[in-house]
Amino acid sequence: MTSTPLDPTPITHPDPILIPPLGFSESRRRRPHSPPPTNAPNMPSQSYISFTPTTQRLTIRIALSFLALLVLRAIFLPSSSPAEEIQSHGVLERVLLADKYLDVSKYPFLQSRIGRDDRWDLFDLEVGDGIVDFWTRFQKPFITGKDTAHLDTQVMRTVIDNLLQFNGWVAAACPTLIRPFGQNNREDHYEDLALKDNLYYIAIVVHSADHFLIDQLAIIVQLARRLGTRNIFVSMLDMASSDSTPTLSDLSESVMTILGIAFRIRRVPPMTADPSATYYPLEEAESRNLALEPLHELWNRRSIKFHRVVWLKGFTCPNDVLETLRVSEVNNAAMVCGMDWAEHNGFFIFSDRWRTRDIEGNLFRQAKSNSKPEAGPPRDRIGTERYAGHLPFQVYCCESGTHVVDPEQSYYRDIHYRSSNLWHNLSTTQEPPNWDADTQCMDSTQMWFCRDLWTDAAKDGLKAGSKGGHRKLSKVHKRNFFDNLFDWTRSSDKSQSQSQSQMSSNEKDSHSFEKESNFVKKSHRKNKVEKREGNEIKLREDQQQDGGVNDEAGTDVDAIDEDLNNPALEPLKPQDLPASAFLIPNSAFTPARIVVNPRCVTTYGGVSHTQLALDLFGGERDEIEHSGGNYILDDWAGPPDSFVCQEMKTTGGRTAPKSQRRVGFLLQNEVSDSSHITFMNHFHSHSHSSFLIMSSTRVS
Repeated sequence: MTSTPLDPTPITHPDPILIPPLGFSESRRRRPHSPPPTNAPNMPSQSYISFTPTTQRLTIRIALSFLALLVLRAIFLPSSSPAEEIQSHGVLERVLLADKYLDVSKYPFLQSRIGRDDRWDLFDLEVGDGIVDFWTRFQKPFITGKDTAHLDTQVMRTVIDNLLQFNGWVAAACPTLIRPFGQNNREDHYEDLALKDNLYYIAIVVHSADHFLIDQLAIIVQLARRLGTRNIFVSMLDMASSDSTPTLSDLSESVMTILGIAFRIRRVPPMTADPSATYYPLEEAESRNLALEPLHELWNRRSIKFHRVVWLKGFTCPNDVLETLRVSEVNNAAMVCGMDWAEHNGFFIFSDRWRTRDIEGNLFRQAKSNSKPEAGPPRDRIGTERYAGHLPFQVYCCESGTHVVDPEQSYYRDIHYRSSNLWHNLSTTQEPPNWDADTQCMDSTQMWFCRDLWTDAAKDGLKAGSKGGHRKLSKVHKRNFFDNLFDWTRSSDKSQSQSQSQMSSNEKDSHSFEKESNFVKKSHRKNKVEKREGNEIKLREDQQQDGGVNDEAGTDVDAIDEDLNNPALEPLKPQDLPASAFLIPNSAFTPARIVVNPRCVTTYGGVSHTQLALDLFGGERDEIEHSGGNYILDDWAGPPDSFVCQEMKTTGGRTAPKSQRRVGFLLQNEVSDSSHITFMNHFHSHSHSSFLIMSSTRVS
């Protein structure tokens, strides 16, 4: 049987006839797929994802839902930020749910700790075992439910009270100290401050000062009980302390957490590896600005403003702090300082002379606490009289222990702590800067802060009104800028009119004024001349021999000793200042209200508080009756034309050498050019006709 060979030619089928379904147009008709040519290379297969209409609608709905969640989160929930930072509230919370109180249970980020010292400690194991043992035997067996949680809180509050009483005598003994005008009256609970329901910001900068921290914590607790735990915020900055401050910071954190007090405790490393290479004023400025960071965050992110900022330094009785708040309140003061006293050779002397100047720009005396009033710290007449009567008195600058600052007149107006940038680093081989007579005073950051307060107030005064955010001063205390100026210029009009009548032409007047104007401009700059050039005065020899500073010595170590070889610099006399009709007196500007309250006492280690109070307020001194009361100042003076500058030009930490000179301070040179032009335009319209020719030359 023979087989027929297979034909290798493939059998081809005719193309099928595709009939489009009813309703399809010609443009949507499926066309037959033509096979690729046999000689075409192997092409990679392509896969396409097709979405059905149902899938597309579902995807769109999911995307819209996610977008709606983001919008709702932005409206109702605060912004996400690190737990230690102040979080911004949402749009709806900003409009409807704004809470002026510092509710830590509602906003946990109001209690934060940054830079905790987590290094291994010698007794970490023992402390951990004790915590576990206390929990196992005394806490865990008695926890039966949420209804007993309040018992734990009550037990912890009792423990805190016992702990604060164990370390000191803040709550019990402070009211027993002698204070004038019945300041320590146990019946005075300062309801006038508590009923206003204001917010208070407490700032503390600590550097190896564990002997103060517990007392300062007790002060915070007393203030919280008087003013409300939801009305204060505590900012504690630890400048790389090497003592038990980190441990006490843990204790402070626990105490304020249980009491519901808002706080931020932050530990920062030192500015330099070698402390002697630190420029002390710059270190002061940086530390204080860091301590004020929560103040600005709460305002910028949550629109929370504080009424006053309390800087705690050394040891101050709680009632003295509350009394200083009263003085600040009734005087609408930009800053109110206490007076700090340190032990010195068996006596108590006024301590912070480096940062304090009286209203005439003089250094405070290194006076003893038992000195007669006329030999007390202030040198000016009015300050001496009010100090003798234990009344607040105006100064050019102060810090002197615990002090109160009005942020509305300072921090919220972009005034920050700063220092000179012309200092010389002795640890490098660079040449020192060229310090000439026109160089600004390179003193403490607090003195820079005071000068900024005077300058800012002067700008406000030139505009004949208060700027945004600045409180309007009362008519009794606010000086009329132009009235004071014209009263001052009337006396000079007579002498100038005689010389002007002898001039033959206006050209001669203009030429003469140009010479005088150039001389005045140069002479004002020469006010910043060192009265004793090259008088580099070093700190006392015993501090240099010790190689450091005793923290219990207070702030007196920062100032230059006053002795026969280094007498106090006298103020510049009026004849030493250049005379010109166009010199705007400092008294014509709106004054910065900087006050010292002698009834607020700050002390340091080694001070007998009872004896100090007896020296200052006891004895046979009669309390002077004053028409303005025990708080209000009757009149406010302008800043002095010059002040004593004790400057630090080089690195070396707190004990770096200082020099002393008398520096001019003219507000007309400090204010902006625009404010000066505005004033001159107003000045021309009210001046004598003989002034107009000279004024036009001045403005041009």
